[in-house]
Amino acid sequence: MSKAPYGTWSSPITAEAITKGSNAISDVIVDPLTAQVYHIESRPSEKGRSVLVHTATGKDVASDKTWNFRTGVHEYGGSAVIVYGGTIYFSHYVDGKVYRIIESEGDKAEPVTPEEKPYRYAAFKVHPVHTHLLVSILEDHTIDEPSKIVTTLCIINTNTKTAHTLVSGADFYASPGFDSTGTHLTWMQWDHPDMPWEGAEVHVASVSVSGDEVSIHDNVHIAGKHEKVSAAYPSWTNDNTIVYTSDETGFMNPHIYDLKSGKSSPVLPEPIQQDFGLPMWILNFSPYAVLGKDGNRALWAALKNGRTIFYLLDLTGATKPQVVESPYVFTEVVHTVSAENEELVFVGKQVNESTSIVQCSLAGLHKNDFHVLKGRSESDPSFPDGIVSHPQPITLQFDGEPLHVVYYAPRNPDYSGSSIEEEHPPCVINIHGGPTGYTDQGLRWNLQYFTSRGWAWMDVNYGGSSGSGRRYIERLAGKWGIVDVNDAIRATRALAAAPYNLIDPNRAVIRGGSAGGFTVLACLSIVKEDDLKTFAAATSSYGVSDLKKLADFTHKFESQYLYKLVGGTVEEVPEVYRERSPIYYASRVVVPLLILQGDADRVVPKEQSEEIYESIKSRGGVVEYKLYSGEGHGWRRDETMCDALEREIGFYERILGLKN
Repeated sequence: MSKAPYGTWSSPITAEAITKGSNAISDVIVDPLTAQVYHIESRPSEKGRSVLVHTATGKDVASDKTWNFRTGVHEYGGSAVIVYGGTIYFSHYVDGKVYRIIESEGDKAEPVTPEEKPYRYAAFKVHPVHTHLLVSILEDHTIDEPSKIVTTLCIINTNTKTAHTLVSGADFYASPGFDSTGTHLTWMQWDHPDMPWEGAEVHVASVSVSGDEVSIHDNVHIAGKHEKVSAAYPSWTNDNTIVYTSDETGFMNPHIYDLKSGKSSPVLPEPIQQDFGLPMWILNFSPYAVLGKDGNRALWAALKNGRTIFYLLDLTGATKPQVVESPYVFTEVVHTVSAENEELVFVGKQVNESTSIVQCSLAGLHKNDFHVLKGRSESDPSFPDGIVSHPQPITLQFDGEPLHVVYYAPRNPDYSGSSIEEEHPPCVINIHGGPTGYTDQGLRWNLQYFTSRGWAWMDVNYGGSSGSGRRYIERLAGKWGIVDVNDAIRATRALAAAPYNLIDPNRAVIRGGSAGGFTVLACLSIVKEDDLKTFAAATSSYGVSDLKKLADFTHKFESQYLYKLVGGTVEEVPEVYRERSPIYYASRVVVPLLILQGDADRVVPKEQSEEIYESIKSRGGVVEYKLYSGEGHGWRRDETMCDALEREIGFYERILGLKN
């Protein structure tokens, strides 16, 4: 092994190798009648198209490459496909319509929803008796303005190709599901200004079917309270029991509702201070699988110290929760394959293995027997053993409050360290989006791209991040642009000082996308004078620069998210919107800044990036701007991913003088 200055190491991990053909698994679907497993791949090589694949065979369900198995509901989508007895229903992202493919008859797709309607659909469930009827979320964009978009639960009649309203009145809906008889329906709903993790409710109602007409009655509000308690992820364990999560104790814990008695109760004998689920940014998130012939057990994915931990839960409460050991540190989708055979499937990541689709039985779980349905393929790049830097979770303390970060040291089997005595590595400070989100500890090759070159990396799960309970999330209430910014700066300084002494304080660079991009820009502009040069360089990808314009122009799902993050509406606290908007303080930006943006972004339009770029450029600041054609909120094309990664590290290397 040789030595060289940190940040200059040669690495076999190239941007092209980790982005070209790097298909991402965005969802897993199980046919409840055949127990066949399917998944959706996002393919950068096909301009980010989402493709439905039969997992066991690896075969695309549709040979026609014009189909895009994706939905725009809530803008972030999810739950775009259902498979039932070999019949596939899916949302086509291009026109929003729902299509049907009957696998036994080939791969021809036919529409089953009305023509020429500006509708979006998601989260389908087939009526178990009248199988031509589907319940679905319907998002009506007839008047395509956030305040005028109407969201309902509808019934799609696939024979008549019509859709009619079933449940209405709330601003948002998710997770509809029939019981096995089709006589009851459960769902979750919420209203502005809540996000689903703030005040969603779980409901159940009786269902009546007369001919092709479907209606509900006896609507019961099971759990959840506007702005106070979030109830989420409802599903049927049997025809009398609904299982769901509630954060009434401060953490998302499992609960059940008994239809006959009309009573809810916690599954756990005592609350566990762990979140048994993630904030529902994406409609297909699913934290558990119901198991057992009577549906009396469930395997649940919770979060402990930023990592997934599996629990086997007795939903009757007869036995205590059992921890099931697993090498998987992150999972966001868990589904039942066969309740009777106690088989399940999940999407998981390990610290040294990227995303895999894993199927197992409950008996196999206890023996650590995991069957990988889809993992690495022969076309995936292969890198030397020992090149992966493993996560080191650290909980810092400031003013009596915890701050969770994850550190990754430089690592490359060809290097034993730096050739410069007592040198500390440059460090990438990574700020996640959301802001109600968190960065998991599963393998990410873009991170390893840096650490294998002699960089350190730190993920900052600042106050306001998810995965650590409701109180940790609410630390950001009214303080977006303050708590997150202070945490990013304090974490950087803490790791550069004793007792850690892990990074070079003069060569810390900060990066983030979307809400993370806002935090990046805020760290460079709205902080006190002593903090303006905390970072040596920065990258903002599709970051927010003007909070008022975000409030004015963002999509419906997040259109009132800001009210709680900032502390009121634009009319109520106009001064706060201005004080927290980096665009008005661009003259204070002295740190070299790279801005990356998609021209088709509907969440954070390109004008947000272009205005701050022009402002910094006009006064002679060091700023670069790259606009990617056809990209939206996040990169979906391999050429974009490759260019963005190379452009970012090249920018840092020039600023820090790491490469000639």
